[in-house]
Amino acid sequence: QVQLVESGGGLVQAGDSLRLSCAASGRTLKSYTMGWFRQHPGKEREFVVGISWSGRSTDYADSVKGRFTISRDNGKNTVYLQMNSLKPEDTAVYYCAARDGWGRTALIRTFHNWNYWGQGTQVTVSS
Repeated sequence: QVQLVESGGGLVQAGDSLRLSCAASGRTLKSYTMGWFRQHPGKEREFVVGISWSGRSTDYADSVKGRFTISRDNGKNTVYLQMNSLKPEDTAVYYCAARDGWGRTALIRTFHNWNYWGQGTQVTVSS
């Protein structure tokens, strides 16, 4: 089992950048596909991005493509989400997640298919 802890959230202005980190403990991150989801108040958790264990495969939601970048450092057991050109609609609680194996888009983008979750970190973007 793996435990995930997010950090790096905060309050920024539109157009600013922010980098989230997800630190894992319990098991090496190298075993897992990693991802980020976000949840707006009163809405279902939505997929943001996923990355395979090797880092060779990634999948981004259209809403963040070109602005957000996921990366992983398996040696440090940490996954990062670099968020640039932030918009007010990016305001949400961001969750780090882990699952066994990569897969087709429909599988990766559905939060039911992820096994482990962090507690979330709030990102607020003011206009």
